Amino acid sequence: MKQLLALLFISAICFSCGKPEQVPSKPNIIYILADDLGYGELGIYGQTKIQTPNIDALAKSGMMFTQHYSGAPVCAPARYMLMTGKHPGHAAIRGNDEWAERGEVWNYEKAVYDPNLEGQRPIPAGTLTVGNILQNAGYTTGVVGKWGLGAPITDGIPTNRGFDFFYGYNCQRQAHQLYPKHLWKNEEKVWLDNDLVKPSQKLATDLDPMDLASYDMFNKQPDYAPALMQTEVLNFIEQNKDQPFFMYYATPIPHLPIQVPQEYTDRYVKLWGEEEPYVGDKGYFPNRYPKAAYAGMITYLDDQVGEIVAKLKELGLYENTLIVFTSDNGPTYTGGVDAPYFESASPFETEYGRTKGFTYEGGIRVPMIAAWPGQIEAGTKTDHISVFWDVMATVGELTNTEIPKDTDGVSFLPTLTGKGTQQDREYLYWEFPEYQGQQAIRMGDWKGIRKDIKKGNMAIELYNLKTDPAEQTDIAELHPDIIKHMEEIMVKEHTSAELDRFKMTQLGDVMTGGK
Repeated sequence: MKQLLALLFISAICFSCGKPEQVPSKPNIIYILADDLGYGELGIYGQTKIQTPNIDALAKSGMMFTQHYSGAPVCAPARYMLMTGKHPGHAAIRGNDEWAERGEVWNYEKAVYDPNLEGQRPIPAGTLTVGNILQNAGYTTGVVGKWGLGAPITDGIPTNRGFDFFYGYNCQRQAHQLYPKHLWKNEEKVWLDNDLVKPSQKLATDLDPMDLASYDMFNKQPDYAPALMQTEVLNFIEQNKDQPFFMYYATPIPHLPIQVPQEYTDRYVKLWGEEEPYVGDKGYFPNRYPKAAYAGMITYLDDQVGEIVAKLKELGLYENTLIVFTSDNGPTYTGGVDAPYFESASPFETEYGRTKGFTYEGGIRVPMIAAWPGQIEAGTKTDHISVFWDVMATVGELTNTEIPKDTDGVSFLPTLTGKGTQQDREYLYWEFPEYQGQQAIRMGDWKGIRKDIKKGNMAIELYNLKTDPAEQTDIAELHPDIIKHMEEIMVKEHTSAELDRFKMTQLGDVMTGGK
């Protein structure tokens, strides 16, 4: 009896001193992946022409990363590295692969009606994704937007790869139209009320390029895919408000074509006045006001981020939700987009050869913002070097869930929360078999790039990013010891790709003649 009274007395003293520390519940996670958004296209990252108040506010409420990298300079491999935690030298998907041996995959109209021609080559059977990891941790998982990692009616669709819910484009090619004929909801094709307009149509020669009405077929359709996707994201949040959820929002904005509801274009026309039209001579769709509409697309996405934050606050979920905003690679260079005008990759080079498709900083360094009230200090900035394949390790540590041992990532959770010791790494390694073949290494302030590998070039360019962030002055001849070390890393980290499409014989890969 005396022992019981003593325990009660001690408990009362502890209670009077304050409540015991509570273990926080698993946070909801919303990972927003913009498509082709450049490092310099957000106000918080220095953009002066395009208005992004909601994303800027998100950064001010959390942490801004200044040295975050994509896994690749184009869509599909970047998404593969993000989902699997593997770097490009170990990846199954190392470039865009439209799986062309199926037939006329680039025939947009045929692919609309034949799912056997739609979508990209599936990631290998048995591959675990971030979605699988979070399902194992007790999360309900959803992906909305663009998938690109497994065609319809294959094993690679999202609902077979760790996601309980999917809505959006299965196929990257079909996403070359923001007023599409259909989207997918789980395994069901959902037909929309839009007319079928084939991508890459030029403005008809009998139409006046200065008349806004000449562009109606490209911009006046009832079902705007990004709007439909936003509705599904907000519904997913509402439906799962009582349990931990993971929403991977792979928006197609601002990837081409330049298409956005007219009021967003009008906002910038009022600011900037008249401009030269884009008639479609460089691919995708024509647009009467290409600069204004492109800016409008990014502001449209910004408004959607604001709506998501507002929904979380309305439901009382905001304080227990980790929001990450980033982009899959650098800005594009075609289809009416004028990246130099916006300085879209600033402070890096924004010309062709330095942005999307290339492993220079403008092609692979991307904005990243993370906000989580009470856990991530507001208004902070970090120069921690991180990359897409770190995401799986981070969510694994966050949820105390085991991840595959053959992954390459390092958790950046200590950087986010300021708790624990952040593990650093000696280097990051990229390889990319497209655009004539490339390899790249980030090692401290040093950046090494080997390009035109398929043309027989094995020389490595060397830049000091601290003094030369725009990679203007190749100083390889001054540092042969660093070049030698990078050559050794490139040999060590490269493994021969399983698919011949991604092999580079100049690196010793043997072509088997397989598909």
